[in-house]
Amino acid sequence: MNDRVVNVILAGLGGQGVLKASEIVSTVAFRAGLDVKQSELHGMSQRGGSVSSDIRFGREIFSPMVPPGEADFLVVVAPDQVEVHRHQLRPCGVLITPDAVDATKLASRRSSNVALLGVLSHHLDFPEEAWLEAIRAAFAEKLHAANLQAFALGRASR
Repeated sequence: MNDRVVNVILAGLGGQGVLKASEIVSTVAFRAGLDVKQSELHGMSQRGGSVSSDIRFGREIFSPMVPPGEADFLVVVAPDQVEVHRHQLRPCGVLITPDAVDATKLASRRSSNVALLGVLSHHLDFPEEAWLEAIRAAFAEKLHAANLQAFALGRASR
């Protein structure tokens, strides 16, 4: 990886796993030896409120907040949050929305956040096994199969 800072924003609604997905991305980058900073913004403090998480990683990171218009990747779990957060994406940034994955093929609809990470993983220079290890570390063993299946579905959804 070069000295470039990578900016990722994950957004959705409370209860959709935005913070869990953010934890997984941060873990993958950290285990790759990169400096990682993460920041979260909670709208309502209950299920259904707007939630977003900024993740920045690279050789050296000073601030956890992605500057406006500087997100390299915007991963949106809730379709109605696309326009709310689109302004954060840089002009040539990548927008990943829920329609990137066929949700009917998920073993559990609660794993759609991890499926979208599968899509994101194609754009980041980390080995697939690093993603799988971070997913296993983030969930209880009884949830591994559904989340690993979701990640594989996302990786297959080019």
